[in-house]
Amino acid sequence: MSAELRALRDDPFEQLLRLEARLRTVRLDIAAGQAQTWGGLGFRLNDIWLAAPRDEVREVIVPPKLTRVPNVRAWLLGVANVRGSLLPIIDLRQFLGLPAAEEQRSRRALVFNSDRVPAGFLVDEVAGHRQFAPHEQRREIVAAAGHYSPYLLGAFVRDGQPWLAFSLHKVALSETFKHAGL
Repeated sequence: MSAELRALRDDPFEQLLRLEARLRTVRLDIAAGQAQTWGGLGFRLNDIWLAAPRDEVREVIVPPKLTRVPNVRAWLLGVANVRGSLLPIIDLRQFLGLPAAEEQRSRRALVFNSDRVPAGFLVDEVAGHRQFAPHEQRREIVAAAGHYSPYLLGAFVRDGQPWLAFSLHKVALSETFKHAGL
């Protein structure tokens, strides 16, 4: 039996999640080629501007009060009670291997739009929704994006400013994210 068939037999749900992730990655190219614009929620990490697909962000919240969780990676800052549900808060900078940020008033948590994987991703600043036209897409930026590359759907340039199309869904499916414990 091939490894692919064994994986399907052993964990069919995981295979469906991987297929969904692959479909999401090509959706940006298809959307950019057929639609008038592609939209996402703009946010900043360090001095890099990113945009997450609209359907991946349920809401934006002020960073909530956290309860630390023992024996987890430094990027899992803790859990918070958000409207009666526990929400793990991930420092997206640390998750990507960047240094932790100083406390800033502009910091926000992007609540991942998933019933299966509750998570809030801490970012430095939120810039609101952004629209990009197909002619603004720049594939060459993705290859040079360093820490961000595994989680990108594409990139755009508007008025000289690069914007990385960043997938929180890819983060949630990553092996690093799945192994938050020490």
